[in-house]
Amino acid sequence: MAESPKAHFSDHFSVVAKGYAAHRPTYPEELLDFLASACARRELAWDCGCGSGQLSVALASRFQRVVATDASEKQLAAATPHPNVEYRRAGAEASGLEKGSVDLCVAAQAAHWFDLATYYAEVWRVSRLGGTIALVTYATPLIDEAVDRVIASFYWGPLDKHWPPERRHTEDGYRSLTFPFLEIEAPKLEIRMEWSLTEFLGYVETWSAILAMQKAEGRERIEGFRADLARAWGAEGTVKTVRWPIGMRVGRVG
Repeated sequence: MAESPKAHFSDHFSVVAKGYAAHRPTYPEELLDFLASACARRELAWDCGCGSGQLSVALASRFQRVVATDASEKQLAAATPHPNVEYRRAGAEASGLEKGSVDLCVAAQAAHWFDLATYYAEVWRVSRLGGTIALVTYATPLIDEAVDRVIASFYWGPLDKHWPPERRHTEDGYRSLTFPFLEIEAPKLEIRMEWSLTEFLGYVETWSAILAMQKAEGRERIEGFRADLARAWGAEGTVKTVRWPIGMRVGRVG
């Protein structure tokens, strides 16, 4: 049984757990292929900070078993079940996994929330000799010139002060994180979704800064942004390609 998550866990997403499960983008097959190819064996993957399991379930197509951990009980309650995925409530520093048992330690859109020193210590403990660690992230979406201009004006303007400081690490693709492993060159990949305005706004509502702004200021500026975005998006029902460049730090353990 894994230890209970530490009390200092910063929970930015439990309140929107169902929305997170419904509206966060899915990861591309190319990412799964790369992560699998970086591992000598594919028996066990540990998805740390799994949220509602977007990557966990996808990894089950490449690994015999996936153990997916998160400190948020509500996020895990909204996770997609899969016969080869075991969900556990656990912090990044205490997975409950056996020493030397894991082929891939991966954290997707989560490592910037961790105490990295304790997480890395757990990675060293649970990894097989020569195992693989991968930190995966994405930040601001790219759509088209008109829509991107509206997003940037809001994101870097009134919303900026509401982002937790850890968010900056996603914006540089995790290059600012310490990474004490033998680094493997990662390909340039991106997430792509074909979304309507309604689908995109569902995703926006899962941003931690939106929740913080609503709590501090109410909904006025958020509703103004939604209206500006609707004008830039175009006719009702228009579907656009939404892209997120993927940032990765991938390395060999030991």
